[in-house]
Order: sequence, then C-alpha cells, then structure tokens
Amino acid sequence: MPLRSKDLLSIEDLTLENIDLILETASSFEEVFDREIKKVPTLRGRTIINLFLEPSTRTRTSFEIAGKRLSADVVNVSGQGSAVAKGESLKDTAQTIEAMSVDAVVIRHWSSGSAKYLAELIKPPVINAGDGWHEHPTQALLDLYTIKKEIGKLTGKRVAIVGDIAHSRVARSLIAALNKTKAKVTLVGPATLIPMDIDKLGVDISYSLDDVLEDVDIVYLLRLQKERQSENLLPSLREYSRLFGLSKARWQRLKNGVRIMHPGPMNRGIEIDSFVADNEKALIREQVTSGVAVRMAILYLLMGGAQVE
Repeated sequence: MPLRSKDLLSIEDLTLENIDLILETASSFEEVFDREIKKVPTLRGRTIINLFLEPSTRTRTSFEIAGKRLSADVVNVSGQGSAVAKGESLKDTAQTIEAMSVDAVVIRHWSSGSAKYLAELIKPPVINAGDGWHEHPTQALLDLYTIKKEIGKLTGKRVAIVGDIAHSRVARSLIAALNKTKAKVTLVGPATLIPMDIDKLGVDISYSLDDVLEDVDIVYLLRLQKERQSENLLPSLREYSRLFGLSKARWQRLKNGVRIMHPGPMNRGIEIDSFVADNEKALIREQVTSGVAVRMAILYLLMGGAQVE
C-alpha cells in the first residue's frame, strides 16, 4: 500500500494507516542493521539530494546513511556550499536539481512552508526534514517508532512535552502524531514559551513540571534554544533549569516504566541532567537508531523501491 501523497511534508497529511505502514516498514529494515554488510539493493541506481540549507548533524547524517543503506547515490548540499549562499532563489535551485534528473529531495530550510513550496515546483518526491518553526515530520515518526518498540500501543498513554514549545517544529509534528495515535499530551513550560490557543490542538497545558511528573509515561524534553535568549523570554538559563530541567531529584520521582526522550542536541545541565541523559530510562540513543530505520522506510515507500532481500 503506497502513501497517499508523492511527498512527506507534514504529519497532518498522513492517515493513521500511513503511519502504521511507515513504522512496519521501518521494522523490516532494522533487521539490516545486524548484517555484516548493512546494505540492500532496494534503491540501486536512484539519486537522492539532501538539500540542507540550515545547520543539521543528526537529521542530515541519518538521511545520508538511510539512503546509502538502500544503495542509493546520496548527494549532500549545504547552505554555505550552495548557490543559495550567493543569492539564488529556492525556485531556481529547485529547477536546477530537477534538471539533473534526481529521484528525491530531502530539504531542511529556515522558512516555514519551504518544503511545500519545493514540492509544488518539482516532480520528484520531497521530504521535509524541518521547515522553520512549522514541522519536522520524520522526527515525530521516529519518536513514535521508538515509543512503540519500548512500551507498545500509545492509546491512552500520557506524554509530557517539556520546554520551548513556541519555537519547536519537533513539538508541532509530535503533537499531531500523538493525537492520531490517541495518546494524551500535556505541554509543559513557562508561559512565555507556550503559544496562546495551542490547547485547541487537543492538548493539556501545565506551567509546572513537578505537577505532572508522577502521572506520565513519557517525558519528552525539547532543546532549550539558547539563541532565543535575545528575545528575553526567560529570566535566565539557570532559572529555566531549576523550574523545568529534568534533574536527578525529579527523575527519582518518576514511576516505574517511564521513558525519557530528547530529539537532540541536548543541553546537558539545562533541560536534562547528565545522570538522566545517560540513564537506562533514557531512549535518546534508541531514537537515533530508529531515525535511520524510519527514514529508510520513507525513502523506500516514496521512491517505489524493490522488495527487501
């Protein structure tokens, strides 16, 4: 069963059946990781462009490894190394890429809506690897995959998403994904970092991490974006850590079976204590592994690859 769109731009565009298909396909690809030669010929002869016009390490590397494990040719284009740095428009970049007969484009861009704009310009599949403050759908999918492997069905599970909700594309995609799976979401953070009316998305709001700690199944910590400190949204990083950081003391209050997640990169000592980050309850490394499997699945499903052998 194919995905219902040629592109993957937003979690909102996916049905629950689409999500299940992606996660099931990812599970089949994860078996490849244990092979001596971690590669299948699924996308042999296909070319993927990783167009990353905003800095990234985990997502870009994850997509690169995913494409290469499917035997595709992967070309990485960064902002500094592209004509965009010389003033070329995204439209002209898109037309140049399409003229080279590529088979898919993975884009990260600082502008919300850029992935959708690109998809309207070119025929090959476009995958959104993060567009401004809008969405980061593959991160949400790998998070779902990680959770399902660890605790099974998400229906009725309580997930606290903690931190800078206002500037987080990860949070927006994750909220949409968790809503589709009937999980119960609580957003936690200072009032200055939680957008007005976001409760209309069907989530609860708490301005105290201590008030929700003992009731949740997943604590999902967002990176505190230090670059936003110039907006004077917080008194200080120390104050944020005191009120909303997952310290060892708070970790000790979590019920058995609770899992801790973070999309990375982590600010150790701010949103998460090093003891907590390295603890067995943390799924942070598992999220990275899941990212490769899920992105392999997405590339395979969008590009119509051959059956896994």
